[in-house]
Amino acid sequence: MLTADQCRSLRCLAEMMIPASAEYGVPSAGDDAIFRDILQSLGRDVEHVVAVLRALYAMSGGAFADLNLERRGAIADQLRETGGEGLRCLTRIILQCYCRDDRVMRSLGMEPRPPFPKGFEVEQGDWSLLDPVRARPKLNREVG
Repeated sequence: MLTADQCRSLRCLAEMMIPASAEYGVPSAGDDAIFRDILQSLGRDVEHVVAVLRALYAMSGGAFADLNLERRGAIADQLRETGGEGLRCLTRIILQCYCRDDRVMRSLGMEPRPPFPKGFEVEQGDWSLLDPVRARPKLNREVG
């Protein structure tokens, strides 16, 4: 999917987006386990991510990962201003993968587990809000 340079640059960018914190005891988004999850989660958004990485390469004049920290910061700022939909997709993927890491969940005071089978308490809402939808005529036709 991604070249070696794109992977290195993506890891650097992820680490810049979410750096490690000794205070909260959490890794950066470039942590091995989290980064593996990021790579596995690109899925249908891989074209957006590749476009962002190509733009990053063009802005950097080569591999983003090979730049010094000061230059990386300037390029990242430029990317933030021009990244558009592709950068929004990439940011979403990085945040999702980061937030589902057990260490991050524990630092937020949450039990690192899936929502089921135990489930979570959900406050009941006002079901009458669905009445206008229920009153609408059927939108689909019968198959027969």
